[in-house]
Amino acid sequence: MKRCPECRRDYYDDSLLYCLDDGTRLLEGPRSEDSAATMFLPSFQELHESATRIFAPGALDGAKPTENAIAVLPFLNLSAVENSDYFSDGLTEELLNVLSKIRGLRVAARTSAFSFKGKQTTVGEIGRILNVSSVLEGSVRHASERVRISVRLTKVEDGYHLWSETYDRTMEDIFAVQDDIAQSVVEGLRTSLIGEEAGPELSEQIVSEVKDAVKGRSADAEAYRLMLMGRYFLDRTTLEDTARAIGYFNDALKIDPQFALCWAELGRAYSVEAGRGWAPVLEAFDRSREAVMRALSLEPDLAEGHAQLGRIQAVHDWDLRSAEVSYKKALELAPGSSSVLDGASVLAYKLGRFDEALDLSRRVLAQDPLSAAFWHNLGLTCHVAGLLEEAEKAYRKALEIASRRIVSNAQLALVLLDQGRAGEVVEQAEKEPDEFWKTWALAIIHNALGSKKESDDALAKLRNDYPIGNSYQIAEVFSTRNEADEAFGWLEKAIEERDPGVTHAKVNQRFRHLHDDPRWMELLSKIGF
Repeated sequence: MKRCPECRRDYYDDSLLYCLDDGTRLLEGPRSEDSAATMFLPSFQELHESATRIFAPGALDGAKPTENAIAVLPFLNLSAVENSDYFSDGLTEELLNVLSKIRGLRVAARTSAFSFKGKQTTVGEIGRILNVSSVLEGSVRHASERVRISVRLTKVEDGYHLWSETYDRTMEDIFAVQDDIAQSVVEGLRTSLIGEEAGPELSEQIVSEVKDAVKGRSADAEAYRLMLMGRYFLDRTTLEDTARAIGYFNDALKIDPQFALCWAELGRAYSVEAGRGWAPVLEAFDRSREAVMRALSLEPDLAEGHAQLGRIQAVHDWDLRSAEVSYKKALELAPGSSSVLDGASVLAYKLGRFDEALDLSRRVLAQDPLSAAFWHNLGLTCHVAGLLEEAEKAYRKALEIASRRIVSNAQLALVLLDQGRAGEVVEQAEKEPDEFWKTWALAIIHNALGSKKESDDALAKLRNDYPIGNSYQIAEVFSTRNEADEAFGWLEKAIEERDPGVTHAKVNQRFRHLHDDPRWMELLSKIGF
């Protein structure tokens, strides 16, 4: 192994003399075999292996990665400016998004790719964990209006560098650099790995594909920088950071009101506010819709816009058929987007099309095996489809990735309950870190186990301590207790409050006691079924 004394990056190709990021002469570093053992991430490997088992038979089951599968790792930030990760992360995410829109490529999703940030993991290990055949790495040094971007595309199988380049440009040239990188990566994959013939015809085709993939982008470097700042804070998903993100998006749009992608990101931010209860739901979703429609008026073929519109239609409008149309359009425009695939999967699950939902989940987790949220969603679908063993595995994987994840412990406890494992369910529910979801699960579990007083106490706590925004969950508890009048009353309240949870009602087996009641079909019609 060799190490750069400037950026401290380790290289496993001993034939290299100079750092690919900053040109510094490399020094001898720690021995590769020792470092590989200490830097390996066994839990990630176990997750990947379990993914292949859960989805057998299928593309993941022991399959060799296809030659068009690529991971884009977070670019290393070499800038002297403090807190400038937003720029290097943003460049990485933009490239990842562009490549995911190129037909014929399978791109590891952001959650999984970014899980390696700050970890000295070998390309071979990353390829094995994410099931990809090539890895794109890079670094960014940003100073004032100058930016140096170094990138390299490495073949996982033998560590061979398919392509590398360093760009010294101004911020005004940043878009040309991004497009050049994307085009070079696609051409490198198609010629070196897939075996397509290089030449003007292929180059022209790739230029056209990348041009389509970057629709909705701004031509203003400062507006683009502000959008990256907004996206960086939005991904933190806290009340304060979401408000900061909205501020950055609005600042970008003041500079460039025609920035369609930024309008879509602003719509996503308002939707996050609504979903988290950080703003009045009706107002926040109205703002979200207004921003998304502005994005689509500027760029009708913007995948991010159609996906966000589908989310609004599904969780707020309860117009699931229109949401289907929006997600279908988004998938046509960005077939490799894990967030679009997951949204379409959840929608299919809500409509009761479980085979379709599970197929979409397979595609999501093939690209994003290290996403706790997607494993959780798979557990949800498997549970309602009656695949209890698979549901348990999925929830446990979500918790292996994020042990303090909210809701997953509570949902896993209910899977164990339906499996008849009465001795384990209370202990599992007690592991839930969120007090509301723990109480909700225990109210259902104690009733099923015949502990009426404990169920009564938990239900009373839900009604007294958490009455706002939780009507749907309280209705679930009443239904499992076979108290239909109370269940319908709380469901009607949830509908009045526009609680997004009601869109799960059709397939939620906790409402099975209500299905023979004439009020049930009337209630479903109010939700749009």
